[in-house]
Amino acid sequence: MNRSRYWLVVPAAGIGQRMQADCPKQYLRLDGRYILDITLSRLLQHPCFSGCMVALHPEDSWWPGTLASTNPRIHTCTGGRERADSVLAALAALATRAAPDDWVLVHDVARPCLHPGDLDRLITRLSGHAVGGLLAAPVTDTLKRTRPGSLEVEATVDRSSLWRALTPQMFRYQILAEALVKALDAGVAVTDEASAVEHAGLIPELVEGRSDNLKITLPADLALAGFILGQIGGGPSVPNSENQ
Repeated sequence: MNRSRYWLVVPAAGIGQRMQADCPKQYLRLDGRYILDITLSRLLQHPCFSGCMVALHPEDSWWPGTLASTNPRIHTCTGGRERADSVLAALAALATRAAPDDWVLVHDVARPCLHPGDLDRLITRLSGHAVGGLLAAPVTDTLKRTRPGSLEVEATVDRSSLWRALTPQMFRYQILAEALVKALDAGVAVTDEASAVEHAGLIPELVEGRSDNLKITLPADLALAGFILGQIGGGPSVPNSENQ
């Protein structure tokens, strides 16, 4: 019986409007390095991956200047308007290489602070799972629900069973591809890969991850990400080698 392989998919076709920057947020720099390069280097340090597909904006002019662009293990395709479109484009680009039961790990390009222990735990915990799952962190803040159309508090929400969805999200290749197509055809808002899998009637499993797996969204997040990376180690540049 053939062992399932692991593929990394990184949707990077967004323009990051909320960052108020002159370039997409994945091309902002932390300690002189592109966020995209940091993110890819941290994941590709793990020995499991057979390859990586990055979905880029069709007018992306920054990619050729990255370290990642020189890595033969990293390939690119043209992404779509929404995240789900970009992930589907990446899966289509992997169609001749990936088997139906292979694993696909989808990771936000703007999450450079993934801890290697979390990645290893996700892969280990889900390796025998029929469907897959995702990293998540339990909600620790008190949550309030407002009245419709106002900022008046209607109720305090029980947080005991609530989790924040993180990435990577890890699913079987065929399951993820079919779930995304089905959800998009039905007009479902696909906010992450797990939501599409859930819409298909399947049950992802949560794997607890660190709460500092930050997604850079606003300008203030950049300094916080730099601090977190300084605490856990930023990792080396993306190696230009087949062997890691």
